[in-house]
Amino acid sequence: MENFTFEETNLLCIYNGTGTRTGVIAALTEMRGYLEPDEDELRALTDSALTKLGRMSDAEFAALELFPDFETEAPAYGE
Repeated sequence: MENFTFEETNLLCIYNGTGTRTGVIAALTEMRGYLEPDEDELRALTDSALTKLGRMSDAEFAALELFPDFETEAPAYGE
């Protein structure tokens, strides 16, 4: 199973409205379509999360513990 970064996990929590892997993929894909050209970091983060989601099964996704961790300070993106 793919390991998601801190930032990817929080992104999945935000867009996990349906609770399914395919639902998150659809939501992230839709959101990606609204990104502005200068939003390179969010685009890269979204692409990375989508790639990892595409490689995993629905059962693996269901086993993830998707709880946002907005309380702790996040490491700088890319660390």
